[in-house]
Amino acid sequence: MGMLKVIEWKDDSRDTLVYKIDLKKDYITRGSTLTVRESQAAVFCDKGRMADVFLPGYYKLSTDNVPILTKLMSWKYGFESPFKSDVYFVNTKQFTGCKWGTANPIIIRDADYGAVRVRAYGTYSYKVEDPYVFLTELSGTNSSFKTQDINDWLRSLVVTRVSDIVGESKIPVLDMAGNLVEFGEIVQEKLGIAFNEIGLKLTRFNFENFSMPEELEKALDQSASLGILGKNMNVYMQKAQADAMLAAAKNPGAGSTMGAGMGMGMGMSMGAMFGNMYNQNLGNQNNNQANQANNANNAAKPVGGAAAYCSNCGAALSAGAKFCPECGNKVAAVCPKCGKPVQPNAKFCPECGEKL
Repeated sequence: MGMLKVIEWKDDSRDTLVYKIDLKKDYITRGSTLTVRESQAAVFCDKGRMADVFLPGYYKLSTDNVPILTKLMSWKYGFESPFKSDVYFVNTKQFTGCKWGTANPIIIRDADYGAVRVRAYGTYSYKVEDPYVFLTELSGTNSSFKTQDINDWLRSLVVTRVSDIVGESKIPVLDMAGNLVEFGEIVQEKLGIAFNEIGLKLTRFNFENFSMPEELEKALDQSASLGILGKNMNVYMQKAQADAMLAAAKNPGAGSTMGAGMGMGMGMSMGAMFGNMYNQNLGNQNNNQANQANNANNAAKPVGGAAAYCSNCGAALSAGAKFCPECGNKVAAVCPKCGKPVQPNAKFCPECGEKL
């Protein structure tokens, strides 16, 4: 019979949650030492019944530190040596980067697009918060328990709760990407209760993204493109026609019947486009010239039987002026109707009879 003097677990794995010490033919005796390292907890068990829990530290076993085990083994007078007990070490470190994703899409009712199928994915982190509850509720008396033994079950629990929360959120599809942090906080709060019931703690929950069906993504892209084009449709049409004409001019097959027809059609289209642009500019120019001429005619209208401008330099004249204020030229009166010279004191035009 061997005496187990030192009880410890040197964890060299990254995914072990529970490890059972293999006593084989060894026995635990009074004075045996127990070493529990940081991010570990040790649990003594008698015939499948969980007993004393030891947190990180160094212990010399005695009646004082195994009271529950003493009671389970019916030691009426204290610690009896030697004895056998199952010893489990529980890894309490944080396990990060656990991936989750909705295998089937979540159908939500969107105000803009109706029934929409979306998928969600991300990561979460957890740790063993209560070793006693965890061994009692989940691990049991297994000799070892790894993360892969529980990850599938946890993932199913996560996806179920995510689907429920996303479906009840009433957040529009287009706004979901802007609420990833808020979604994560809600899920972590509500899902944490389920984790606590099995001795675990959900330390982190992240939404990485939402994805929509490919058809809906294409429709959204087209809608966004049309929205941009609608604001500058004339510019885009002119540019498209100009690009088409340049492409036709560079096309080696333009000499064929089809190429020539296409080139002619695009050329006529471009000609009409530029012709319209030229006519529009020419019309604007003619209108400006007409306005200037009207302004000049109004400025040159005869006042009181005398010319309103100097016949020599064209300067504007005031009513009744006899000499030009710019060049000093003598002002000659003219008929406002026919433009013929008249005498300064004439009351009627001798040429057309217009009253002056």
